[in-house]
Amino acid sequence: MGCVGRSVLLLVVLTACVSAGLLFYFQWRGGDLGNGRSLQPRDIYLQTYLATHADELEQPAGNGFTPAPFTIAPGESADAIAANLAAAGLLNDSELFLNYLRFNGLDAQLEAGEYIVDPQQTIPQMAATLTTAVVREETVRFVEGWRLEQMADYLTDNPTANIDASQFLAITQRQAAFDLTPYTFLAGLPPTTTLEGYLFPDTYRVPLDADAVYLVDLMLRTFERRVTPSMQQGFQAQGLTIHQAVTLAAIVEREAVVASERPIIAGVFYNRLAQGIKLEADPTVQYPLGYQPETDNWWKSPLWLDDLALDSPYNTYVYTGLPPGPIANPSLSSLEAVAFPTQTEFIFFVADCAAAVSGSHAFSVTYEEHLANVQRCR
Repeated sequence: MGCVGRSVLLLVVLTACVSAGLLFYFQWRGGDLGNGRSLQPRDIYLQTYLATHADELEQPAGNGFTPAPFTIAPGESADAIAANLAAAGLLNDSELFLNYLRFNGLDAQLEAGEYIVDPQQTIPQMAATLTTAVVREETVRFVEGWRLEQMADYLTDNPTANIDASQFLAITQRQAAFDLTPYTFLAGLPPTTTLEGYLFPDTYRVPLDADAVYLVDLMLRTFERRVTPSMQQGFQAQGLTIHQAVTLAAIVEREAVVASERPIIAGVFYNRLAQGIKLEADPTVQYPLGYQPETDNWWKSPLWLDDLALDSPYNTYVYTGLPPGPIANPSLSSLEAVAFPTQTEFIFFVADCAAAVSGSHAFSVTYEEHLANVQRCR
């Protein structure tokens, strides 16, 4: 055999060895060569190229050590993505990255979206990351018992996503168009009635592109999910519509400090309603008084005798029965307390200054007992 023949034979043997080695490598890596597809000339080239760079595929793809945000725009090509990765310092070898993608058929599977990319990942790991979009989110947290304006203030002080506080307030105060038909629990809500009480207070994770419409929808759907059918049956058993139940729950929320007392306080209010006694709840005066600029607070405290005489349909010191609507957005436990109140004979309660638990109340059946509890704490 001549030199040329030996050279050809040697090349064939080397190619076979390289192919076998690469086949073994990709089968071990979980690549696509184990799926039985036949190799095309392009595949053979890529196979040979990747075999000669097998060690580099096991090394970090970039030079940095800190994961960084990375965006793939809709319709962006694999070449453009590789160039952007390199420009961001997340990828050293764009050609190796692209050839790996092409050989494994991943170049058309890169998904538009927001990612956190670690330059210490290998190219195979980075490719796997970029084929599964991860939605970047932010957190908003609304405290139980806040009124609409406090929620809007929070959004102003904590800019989140694309949520505009003024738009949020306009929607929830029914001053901007928002379709309520998908929310069956709001059926029959008068057009002038705000969404106070129905914006479920919770910690929410929202996408970076979320706006006020998205947030209001999320909060209403959370209310619908958390207020279960059994709770709604509890409201009905107490003779309340859902709007009346939310109205009472908001008062319980603002009155109660200790969670375990909420069903008792709800029971007290039910007893007063049944006997035609005014609820005389301070929060129903604080609500119509509104924002207090001297204290930068939406809930005036302390209240004076003149405040208790405020002529407002919300003021339960002046008007018997429930206010026309909720004064705040109640927690789940306050809604549950209204659905399943503790049955007692208590008619009165007042803050108990001698209680072992801060924020507890002293409950009483007679007015004389109530006065004694009041005097004890003066």
